[in-house]
Amino acid sequence: MPELPEVETIRRQLVPRVAGRTIVEAEVFDPLWCAPRAPEDVEADLRGEHISSLGRRGKYLVMELEDERFLVMHLRMTGNLLWVPGPDDVAGRPHLRVRLVLDDGNRLLFVDLRRFGTGLVIDGRARLDEYLAERVGPEPLEPEFTPEVLAGAARGRKAPVKAFLLDQRRVAGVGNIYADEALFRARIHPLRPAGKLRRPELERLHGAIVEALEAGIARQGASIDRYRDANGARGSMQDEFLVYSREGEACVRCGRPIVKMVTAGRGTYVCRHCQPAPRTRRVVSP
Repeated sequence: MPELPEVETIRRQLVPRVAGRTIVEAEVFDPLWCAPRAPEDVEADLRGEHISSLGRRGKYLVMELEDERFLVMHLRMTGNLLWVPGPDDVAGRPHLRVRLVLDDGNRLLFVDLRRFGTGLVIDGRARLDEYLAERVGPEPLEPEFTPEVLAGAARGRKAPVKAFLLDQRRVAGVGNIYADEALFRARIHPLRPAGKLRRPELERLHGAIVEALEAGIARQGASIDRYRDANGARGSMQDEFLVYSREGEACVRCGRPIVKMVTAGRGTYVCRHCQPAPRTRRVVSP
């Protein structure tokens, strides 16, 4: 699933191309994309709309239209939002779900193999804020995200810290890849209970989250599956992973092999030497 760095890469590439443009044609080919609304209703909502800006909250892309209307898109597992100059070949894109034609003749294409990606038109900034507040927590790359904020979110949490990071209501935009990368940078085992982390550990984790996400953005995201940026190009973060997907390879710190385990139902990569496992409580027989 594209995570914050991948979505932010797409946003940065698209902003100068779509801000100030008008949607002259909207075609929704897949009703799942906008369910439960009918595709023709969403097409009518978008047709003729002026695009003011393109923002992001967590993994959501938020296209601001006129009169406080917003198109909120989520790429989910295999979605891609592509910018195509000039005419495009619909027949040559079997996984095309949505096409937006702009007033300069260029296109925005939502392509999605597994059809999990979504689009939702929301009227009113208050409703948008309410919708996002229910789904995503603080933005980790904003100044408001501090070690204190992270500590407050973790306080009392018994879940493993890996599961804690995957909960979008705690930290927006962090997924499986960047959770592993951040925990390795912070030298924290993914099974440590989030609420048991000490203050120095939380400070390390805060910095590691920011560093891992910024590294992903600098390399235009990670293309380990179907992710492509807005130009259809692969990112290069997968060539810079410190721990993710490196099972059996030497740890960049200590040289011991990286191992793969399952945490929160997700494949998780860890160095057992650099990230000591939590101690298990001994059960004494009577």
